[in-house]
Amino acid sequence: MIQVLVVEDDPVAADAHRLYVGRVPGFTVAAVAHSRAQAVRALERTPVDLLLLDLYLPDGHGLQLLRSLRAAGHSADVIAVTSARDLAVVREGVSLGVVQYVLKPFTFATLRDRLVRYAEFRAAAGEASGQDEVDRALGALRAPQPAQLPKGLSSPTLEAVTRALRAAPDGVTASAAGEELGISRITARRYLEHLVTVGRAVRSPQYGQIGRPELYYRWVTQNH
Repeated sequence: MIQVLVVEDDPVAADAHRLYVGRVPGFTVAAVAHSRAQAVRALERTPVDLLLLDLYLPDGHGLQLLRSLRAAGHSADVIAVTSARDLAVVREGVSLGVVQYVLKPFTFATLRDRLVRYAEFRAAAGEASGQDEVDRALGALRAPQPAQLPKGLSSPTLEAVTRALRAAPDGVTASAAGEELGISRITARRYLEHLVTVGRAVRSPQYGQIGRPELYYRWVTQNH
């Protein structure tokens, strides 16, 4: 059984992560910590194999915690759970033993995929017969399958709509997004609604002088 320490300052999110981990066969939550200090105390009491680590903690950055753990001889692997998209942080995390990044908000299926692949990587033992076997072992860890989009949506168009939305701090309508990207209003609305569904955008009506209110979509900026 793979022992997991959940490190997350938001109690609601921490409880969700604990429940998610508990639903994946082969994994169990050994402890939950809401701060860097609590994580250190938990590790002193309970050996763990894997940290599910939020990078923004009330008493320090998650990578600071990880550096101190490595200096103290702790060798547990780490899956970082964060909204941070700074690739410099990603590179530093990899050098400290972060084996996967899961961007918030995420679904149970996303975390389950990362955990299952991590378990496959851990299960690989013995001497590799050649380069192909080494590549397969690392591939289980480094190349998760992309999350499935709803039928009819494509990743390139979703990325384009996401860029347009993030570039509009005051929000954007489906009509405006469609015109900017060269797609129909209905198509743009489907992508914008998908972003709302997964928690990356919010919508609100804006009332004009005449007729029905227009829906404005805004990108959600998260602190964790």
